[in-house]
Amino acid sequence: MPTPHIEAEHAQIAPVVLMPGDPLRAQVIAETYLENVIQFNTVRNMFGYTGTYKGKAISVMGSGMGMPSIGIYSYELFKFYDVETIVRIGSCGAYTKDLDLYDVILATGAYSESSFADTQAGQALGDILYPNAEVNKILEDAANDLKIPLKKGIIHSSDVFYRENFNDYERIFQEKNAIAVEMESFALFHNANVLGKKAACLLTVSDSLVTHAATTSEERQNAFTQMMEVALSLAV
Repeated sequence: MPTPHIEAEHAQIAPVVLMPGDPLRAQVIAETYLENVIQFNTVRNMFGYTGTYKGKAISVMGSGMGMPSIGIYSYELFKFYDVETIVRIGSCGAYTKDLDLYDVILATGAYSESSFADTQAGQALGDILYPNAEVNKILEDAANDLKIPLKKGIIHSSDVFYRENFNDYERIFQEKNAIAVEMESFALFHNANVLGKKAACLLTVSDSLVTHAATTSEERQNAFTQMMEVALSLAV
């Protein structure tokens, strides 16, 4: 049964969904890695696809930018399509000089100043929420098998992309030990907690707030292959 934001029929979405922020990245993943692909969503151009990877079904769908957007899509997938596991695969900005462009990060927690969890469910479980340990272990093992190095750490899920106090990242890095910033995972982890589902987050460093190195929008759409290959391991 379609929801207000997803037009798919129930059986068209696999139990595991990979969620890049950019719907065009979802399209690239489907066209590059999956076989027997169907497109199950075009509403608001938030593309979603299901196909097979090494013979196993998996779905990929854009989440949009920010916690309100991924909050809607992940909730509907978990609640109304019986999706069991969602892995965010996105870009992030480095908060430490120890991270280089294209490094792959496995989030061990998501810190946020956001009121998302309290507003959504009336429950604030602290300002750091955590991924599913079982899923993280699978992703870490897959990365080892693929010989893809992972950096692990807490990441910062921010409500704001353009901060007037640009150097505020230094305080967050010192106080919360958050090694990078993105805008979605805290809401994803909350929805998984509320609904008894599983969630994780893999990120690729697209820019650095420390060194000011940066990738292009085209590179962010097409070049984050190592992160994608690790995430796809959940299908098998």
